[in-house]
Parts: sequence; structure tokens; C-alpha cells
Amino acid sequence: MIKVYTSSVIDAPADAVWAQVRDFNGLPQWTPFVAESRIEEGQPADRIGCVRNFRLRDGGVIRERLLTLSDYDYQCSYSILESPMGVENYVATLKLTPVTEGNRTFAEWWAEFDCAPEREAALAEQIGQGVFQAAFDSLKKVVAR
Repeated sequence: MIKVYTSSVIDAPADAVWAQVRDFNGLPQWTPFVAESRIEEGQPADRIGCVRNFRLRDGGVIRERLLTLSDYDYQCSYSILESPMGVENYVATLKLTPVTEGNRTFAEWWAEFDCAPEREAALAEQIGQGVFQAAFDSLKKVVAR
């Protein structure tokens, strides 16, 4: 099992950042790589156990299950059910922490998963930089509006 960890400081209050990321169906609004998303079976996007089904801009489809959602801790976690990435036992957590100096947000996103040993380095880079950091960079622009 490998772990990928990415962190960033966002120049916006944690409440404002959380308002964007807590919507489990909201990836198209704040990430550069998701074209469209829907919650299966018409469930609310904040119901533990709901499944989001989204299409990437490159055409790939990913299904993820919401495992935890805490407005108190500004934290959510989810697992991948289906993905073209070739990962198994994938669980990720996105956590925000208020930074009182400057009313900013410390954002952390990490994932643990299994994959073929020869793919570990490439997937760590793809997920850490191509997904997590790219999403943080995009999120900074969205909340700065």
C-alpha cells in the first residue's frame, strides 16, 4: 500500500473553501479535470454512502463512495469503486484547517491505495500533482473570486 500526500495554503477562510469542497457532487465547479458529475440513485450529495459517478475531461469515468463528511472538522473521505487508474483499496481524505493568521486555510489531501509495484511512482505523481495539487490550484482561483 502506498500513500500520496499533498498540502497547500489557500488565501481564503476555511468556511469559504469548505463551502466549495463539501459538495460531493461539486467537482466540476472547482477542479480542472472533471467534465460532469452526478450522484447515483438521486441521493443527496452529503449522505454517507452516496456514490458519485463522474466523467473526466479525457473521457475516463470514475465512481466513488462518500465514507465520511464532517462540517465540524472540515473533512471528508471517500473510496474509489471504479476507475481507469488501476488502483485497489483506494481511500482518500480531504481536510481543511483554519489558519488564523491572515484568515487562510491549510488544505491537505491524501490517499492510500494498492497498485502494481511498477506503477507506484507514476500513480503517486499523477494523483499527487495531476489530481490533488491541480485541484488545489484551481480551488484557489475559485474561492478568490
